[in-house]
Amino acid sequence: MLLVSLKNVIFGYSHVPALNDVSFDIESGEFVGITGPNGASKSTMIKLMLGLLKPWEGTVWRSKKNLHGERLTIGYVPQQIASFNAGFPSTVMELVRSGRYKRGKWFKRLDSYDLTMMERALKMVGMWEFRHHKIGALSGGQKQKICIARVLASDPDLLVLDEPTTGMDTESRKEFYEFLAHQVEEHERTVIMITHNQDEAEPYLTKLIQLERREQEGWKCLILNSCNGHFGPGESSH
Repeated sequence: MLLVSLKNVIFGYSHVPALNDVSFDIESGEFVGITGPNGASKSTMIKLMLGLLKPWEGTVWRSKKNLHGERLTIGYVPQQIASFNAGFPSTVMELVRSGRYKRGKWFKRLDSYDLTMMERALKMVGMWEFRHHKIGALSGGQKQKICIARVLASDPDLLVLDEPTTGMDTESRKEFYEFLAHQVEEHERTVIMITHNQDEAEPYLTKLIQLERREQEGWKCLILNSCNGHFGPGESSH
């Protein structure tokens, strides 16, 4: 099932396009990696995809429904969202709890199912034992994990992560990719992840969107589809 489609999208912040003629589709149940060098407008492309920015030209389409015909829910963790200062007053559990409040239901009482989802989300990212700690006292990698846990607690159909492994060591990154692949395979989630660690992430991905620049042009997409976790010779340039 098609969830997101960009067709011939052009966008920039000045008179020169940063993204030029970008097209790609994302289907339900895919684990999509987005890569490219620094300055390749990866975060900008994500914001266009989510409707946070409007393209100069071209179209951006997002499904309103998930596989079960219900309203599509999206969880988004921006880059470096975890930059809480040391005086941030909330605990880990309080932040993750906020992920269970739906729009317009800020004052509802959380029930046992909500608490189960919160516990599961924190355990998924290996932060359950830190649930009573103050957020400001955690490391950068730990803060990033609880931001992801907050989004996971909302049980999104589409999970969008902008460089989520910043601050993680090699072993932690590997465990995190395995965790995301499990979310896709076992929980019917679709995951889109910006990463600089292409070689590490590639075995877990089902699709790679690589931003490349041609001389005197904006960034364009090269879409690579994988088969059984390994990228085959078939490539399509968009």
